[in-house]
Formats: sequence, structure tokens, C-alpha cells
Amino acid sequence: MDTFLISMLLTFAIALGGREQLVVAQFSDAVGRSVPLLLTGIACAAVSAGVMGWAGWSVAAMLPDRAADMLVAIALAIAAFELSWEVKLKDMKEPTRSYVAIAVVLFVRQAMDAARFVIFALAAQAVYPVTIIIGGALGGAAAVALGWMLGKRKIKRLPLRAIRLLFAFITIVSALFIGLSARYAVY
Repeated sequence: MDTFLISMLLTFAIALGGREQLVVAQFSDAVGRSVPLLLTGIACAAVSAGVMGWAGWSVAAMLPDRAADMLVAIALAIAAFELSWEVKLKDMKEPTRSYVAIAVVLFVRQAMDAARFVIFALAAQAVYPVTIIIGGALGGAAAVALGWMLGKRKIKRLPLRAIRLLFAFITIVSALFIGLSARYAVY
């Protein structure tokens, strides 16, 4: 239960102001707050959480303990780098109404997002990653739903850049401690 909650809360918090949330908010303003758009975003969040969770778990299962810990540190460092990168989206001139095209864009953005790298890192340390994947899917779905509900104009008013920089700092410190622990730990 605790891995489920940690995964859900971390994914939601780290996805705030992320590229996928802003893309959904942008489409929500451009084509309207349609239910298929929301369901597309939620489905992409679930699939990307599943893919990254499974990838983290399966790669870590092949590694020795110290190397798996280092994999977690690297995944968190990548997440911190992505969090510190400023999110800039171009205004859409002619937004697509194809939900397949929107799904492809969302999936690619989510697969490279900091929140999914955190799911990867959590699943790499898990014995049974299903609860982490479900928590990550629900947290990602909640972040997408928030973007869908608020729209781009309202979401831009929030101090998302400062929040993302704070999470980037916390994540890189976590990566450093885990990496140092993996390097100098005695097993």
C-alpha cells in the first residue's frame, strides 16, 4: 500500500507543469474539454506508467544489487535534469482533432518525462512493481485531468516553474545519496 501511495503522490506532484500536462491543457483550450481528450490522456498516462515501471523492474532484475541501486540513482538524476529543463510549448495554429495523433504526442512526451523516470526508479527497487505502476498511472491520470480541467490560460498562472525547480533539487539530492550509498555500501 505504501509503494502505491508514494508512487501516486510523487507522479502527480512531479508531473505538475510537465510537458504532457501542458499539452493536454493546450488541446483542452483549443478543441474544447471533450471527454475523449481526457480519456486519451488518462490512457496514455496508464500505458506510459506501465511501460516505464515494467522497464525499471525488468532491467534491475538483471543487475547485481549495487548496480541496481546505481540504476535508480541514474534514473533520478535524469528525472532531475528533465525537471530543471524549462517547458516551452509553441502555440498551436491548427490543432489536430485526431485522438490517435494526440495519443502519440502524449505518449512520447510522457515516456521522456521526469515522473515516468521516477516510476522507473521506484519499480527498479520493487520486488513486485504492480502497485507502483498502478499508483503511477493514477497519479499521471490526475495530473492530466488537472491540465484538462484548468486549460492552458489558467495553468500558466500557477508557479509551476518554481515547483519544478524545487522538485529538481530534491530529486538530484536523492540521486546523489542513493548513488553514494550504492558506491560505498557494504553488502
